Order: sequence, then C-alpha cells, then structure tokens
Amino acid sequence: MSHTPSQRDDAPSNDVVQTVNAEGVDEAAVESNRRLYTGWQWLLFGALAIAFSLFHLVSLNVYPLETWSFRIVHIAGALILGFGLYAGTRFADEDQRRSAAWLSWVSLAMLVPALYALVRVVMMYQAMSDGAMRIAPEIEAWHFGYPLILATVAGILLSWSYRQFRDRLSPADLILMVCALAVAGYLLVMFNSPLRASTGTSFAPMGISYAAIAGSLLILELTRRVAGLALVVISAIFLVYVFAGPYLPGFLGYPGLSVGRFFSQVYTDAGILGPTTAVSSTYIILFIIFAAFLQASKVGDYFVNFAFAAAGRARGGPAKVSIFASGLMGMINGTSAGNVVSTGSLTIPLMKKVGYPSRSAGAIEAAASTGGQIMPPIMGAGAFIMAEITGIPYTDIAVAALIPAILYFLSIYCMVDFEAARTGMRGMRKDEIPLFSKLVKQVYLFAPIIILIAALFMGYSVIRAGTLATASAAVVSWFSPHKMGIPAILRALQLAGTMAIQIIAVCACAGLIVGVISLTGVGARFSSLLLGLAGVSQLLALFFAMCISILLGMGMPTTAAYAVAASVVAPGLINIGIQPLVAHFFVFYFAVVSAITPPVALASYAAAGISGDNAMGTSVASFKIGLAAFIVPFMFFYSPAMLMEGSGMQILRVGVTATLGIVLLAATVQAWFVGPVKAWQRLVMLAGALCMIYGGIYSDIAGLAIGVLMFMMQRGRHGGGDKSVTAG
Repeated sequence: MSHTPSQRDDAPSNDVVQTVNAEGVDEAAVESNRRLYTGWQWLLFGALAIAFSLFHLVSLNVYPLETWSFRIVHIAGALILGFGLYAGTRFADEDQRRSAAWLSWVSLAMLVPALYALVRVVMMYQAMSDGAMRIAPEIEAWHFGYPLILATVAGILLSWSYRQFRDRLSPADLILMVCALAVAGYLLVMFNSPLRASTGTSFAPMGISYAAIAGSLLILELTRRVAGLALVVISAIFLVYVFAGPYLPGFLGYPGLSVGRFFSQVYTDAGILGPTTAVSSTYIILFIIFAAFLQASKVGDYFVNFAFAAAGRARGGPAKVSIFASGLMGMINGTSAGNVVSTGSLTIPLMKKVGYPSRSAGAIEAAASTGGQIMPPIMGAGAFIMAEITGIPYTDIAVAALIPAILYFLSIYCMVDFEAARTGMRGMRKDEIPLFSKLVKQVYLFAPIIILIAALFMGYSVIRAGTLATASAAVVSWFSPHKMGIPAILRALQLAGTMAIQIIAVCACAGLIVGVISLTGVGARFSSLLLGLAGVSQLLALFFAMCISILLGMGMPTTAAYAVAASVVAPGLINIGIQPLVAHFFVFYFAVVSAITPPVALASYAAAGISGDNAMGTSVASFKIGLAAFIVPFMFFYSPAMLMEGSGMQILRVGVTATLGIVLLAATVQAWFVGPVKAWQRLVMLAGALCMIYGGIYSDIAGLAIGVLMFMMQRGRHGGGDKSVTAG
C-alpha cells in the first residue's frame, strides 16, 4: 500500500520520542594505533603538541624563519610527535603479551648509533661555526651517515615487531625520534651554509644524501602509520623508477640519476620541501588550528544540530541532514573519511531508522562527506596546494569552486529526495529534531566562518585571515555555553598539534613523489603522451587524464592525491591548450572523488564500517550517488563559465541550465521524477541532462526542451507526484 511522505510525517506514533541532539561530533577519533599516555608522559607529549602549534602561529605571524629551515623544523616536529604518539604495530594487552626482553635490549643498543649521529651533528655545527667550509667526507660517512641509516632502518624494523602497552613509549620509536632530530639538525647546518647551493651537483656533501635517505625512510614509515600503505606503495614505486627508469622502454625511459645526485636534491624545494610542504607548513597547519578551536568551542555539534533543524522534517530527512552537515563540517575537516566518521556516526543510524537500507545510508554519507572537500571557502587542503602551484589567488579559487560545489550537493540532494519519494520514506517528526527557534539564537557561532570569508575578500592574506578567524572562534565561544578559557585554548592547541601529524606526513610523502616526477622528467613525457592523444581527440585526452587522476588517488588522502596528479596530469592538460585554472580543477575534482571510486574508496569504506554493509557494495552505491562529480569536470573544459570565467550573463546561463541538468541527471539515476520513470524516458532524460550540463547555447535549448517535455509528460501521468511506489 502506498502512502504520502507527509501522511507518514504527521501520523501519530506510540514510539518513545527521543529528540536528536548532536553531541560528540567535535570529538577527535582515536586511531587504533594511537598511544594513550598517562602521567608525566601525557604532560610531555601534550606540551610538545602545544609547542608545535605555537611554533607555527608565532613563525607565521610574528617571527618568520628562513623558508627551508622553517619547513625542515615543521617536518621534524611532525616526525617526533608522530613516532611518539603512533605505534608501528599492535599494542600488547592481557591477551597479547608484550615483546620479549631481548627486543628491548636490541632497541637500546640501536639507540647508540642514533645518539652518536646526533652528537656528531652538534660537532659539525661547531666546526662550521668556527669557519670550516665543509665536513670531511669520511666523517660524514662513517661518523654520521652510516650510523644514522643503520639506526633508522633498525628502528623501523624493530617497531614493526615490538609490542608495548598502549600507555608506554616503545624504545624502537625512541630511536626514530632521535633519528628525526639528527636528520633535521644536519640539514639545518648544511642548508644555512654556502653548501646549500651545491645540491644536485657532484660537489654536494654526501651527508645531505645520507640525511635525505634516512629522512625519506622516516617519512614513509610515519605515513604508513597514519595514512595506510597505499601512499607508501605508490611512493616506493616512484622511488624504484628513479633507478630502474634507464632500463625501461618507450616514453618511461630516461638517462638516470645517481643515488647521491637524486637524494641531494629530493630533500630540497624540488621535492620534500617543495609546494606540498610549503602549503602544509603555512595554510594547512593554520586551518587545522582554526578547526581545533572550532571543535573546542563545540561548533561542529551546532552545525549538525542546525542541519537537523533545517532539513530533518523533509522526506528522507536524516539523509538531507547528512548533506547539509557534511557540507558544513567539510569546511573545518580536512579529510573525506574523517568527515564520514564525525557526522556519519550520527546520521547513518538515523537514515536506517527512517527506512534507508544500510548500503544507501553509508553511500549517501560517503558522497556528502567527500563533497566537503570541494566546499568553499576552505575546501580541505587541496585548494591551498592549487594556489601554491598555479599562483592563482586563493580567493579566486574559492569563487571558481562555488558553482561546481552547489551542483555537487544539489545532485546528492536530488538523488536522496527522489529515492525518498520513490520508496515513500518519511521525514523526522517535529518533536524528534532540535528547535530551530532555539538554534537561531546561537547563530553567532557561524561568525568565525563569516569573518574568515570577509577577511579573505577584503584583501587580507590567507594567513592573516586564518589567524583572525581562529582568534574570533575563541572570542565567540565566550557567548556560548562552551566558553574557551586558558585550559580550553591549550587543549585546542594540543588537538591541533596532534591532528596536523597525518596531513604533514602525507604532504611530505607526496613531496617525495613530486620530487621524483620533477627530477626524472616523467611529468614532461606524460605531457607529450597527452599531446599525442589530443591530436586524435581532446575528449580522449581528458578521459585518459581522468583515469590517471583517479588511479593515482585510489587509497590516498585527497591532499596527496591532488599533489601527485597536479604534477603528472595538470601540466599535460595545460600543454594541450587548457587554461591552468580549468586543468587544475579538473585534476582536483577527480582526486577528491577517488575517495568514493571503487575498488579503493576510503570514504565509502569508512561509511560501510558504520552502516555495517559490504564495503565494495557501499563504494559502488556512493559512486552512483556522486555521479555528477564525474561529469561536471568535463564541462569545465567545454564551458569555463562554470568556473566563473566569462561575462555575468554567461555565468548565470550556465549556472541555471547546469542546475536543471543536474536535477534531470538525478531523476535518470533514481528512475523517479514527478513519478516513476520508464526505461526509454530515462535515456531521453539523460540526453537532456548532458545537453544542459554541457553549457552551449544550442545544447541548452535542446536540453530545456527535453526537460520541459518530460516534466509535462510526468505531470500529466502522475499529477502532483506525491504518491510513491512500493519497493520491489
């Protein structure tokens, strides 16, 4: 028997009514390999995290450091904190006993060469300060390089097998912390001397290569701990290519680089210290601190409650809440999977409660959370890297992202709405959602976001705007129940220092890949390949670029996925005549949606873990719901007005017709418009949708004609469209 959603919504119920109230959305998830210290160790690592955050705030706003030195300290701080907080293997517990005592003794023995290398760095600094032009090669090799690499390799291997209780530091990780300090110390000594100019030449001290080898191993190991194996495996493939490339056939072959020449350059601004770390050490760390202050003032809880009050009563209400909440949280959360965990833990069970299958509930949350990465003004971390690489002002990038972001979220909204209409789902009852009138009184909690946007468009630098927004988050909290005093501010700084570890490791690891691409010239050869394809068909070249961008992004965080794809794919697109902004947005979108693209879809996997459904099935479903994101980037090329490139009338026309096209596309996928849609009608509607999304004048007219015709047919057949069909 069919029913109308409104009838279901107002129907009396004997259930015990429990008002939804979002709490804990702002609580940071604790990873399974994260240590939970107590006592003096908790104080020590808490103080280190606070100092790490304060170091960036002071350096960015008050006392700037030399660029390379700042980035070296930035990475070293993340390595030291990361190895202190994240274990390399499972913890010991009552069932799994801690490792044998001999492993402790081996670890302590390996601490000796690490400490010796660190002491030697101090002695080298003294020698250089006393006027030495360089350090003797045998000292760099036998008294620094070999002990450092030995300790680094041993520490990594031992950390894989050494099981310690969760509240204690492993001796193997202490080795890695000392090695990170030695690497940073040596590079600071050498890069603040005339020897900095010798990198990449035969005159470069071999000590730089030793430090870079150890530093690269440390970065790869920390990335494995905080972001999984995918990025590490891809990095390893690129590193193997450096030395295997000369033996490869075709366009992959290149003359080759020696170990010394490659590693003397890879830990410079040509690689690890390049654009990705430049962004993570400035914009990203600053906005992580901003996000931590928002979380400390419970703004995330308010965002989700606001979304419930605004959209909860609509049919399929919790799913629409998921869209709004994920869009809002996406502005302060840097990862798709993290967004899923923070909002999905509340919205997914509620979606299941009103009738969504587990698969649909997880897929909707994954698709909506992924959209948070393309939601202005913050747009995750990828937009900052885009601004750094292209030189396009960040405000221009945020403005250009506006129409595509609206189209993406509108697409998901329509998908959700049509599915709810088709299956007769209800919204939430009035007494199940927070009172909108009460939440409006706290609308001032949006002030930090508004201040950030206003400061950016008033011409303030991103760093100054972010700092003002962070300060305003603390001030605004004084008008709310969650006032931020000194203890809360310190907790926010500690949270920021901890949250930054993953993104810094990921950006440094991506920098390693970028270094391989730039030093081997593989990016230029890929550009030549795209040029050849463009000679056949530009659409074929774009499709190939899409496949490579998604492939490079599978299993990787958005930031790393975009950084790598921007180095490999974007230059080739620019060479075939595509504008830099269009080329980078094309790559950026596909790097973002790799999080919901099977077979490796991180956001979908996280959602499946909450919904209890099959991970691969959820990935396929989220791919379907986010389908618009796979079509819209192609329209950037055919209709740049979608990125605010053109006259006001062009932008308005493209925005309106693309919006109508997205509605038709959602109706095609869900087989529901005003009422049920037949197979042949879906094909016609798909053609109309693509015509309107395409953006040409004649295609828009054709698409509008199809849309109006299908609407009239549906209206005549199904009337108001309230009646649903029973599933099956």
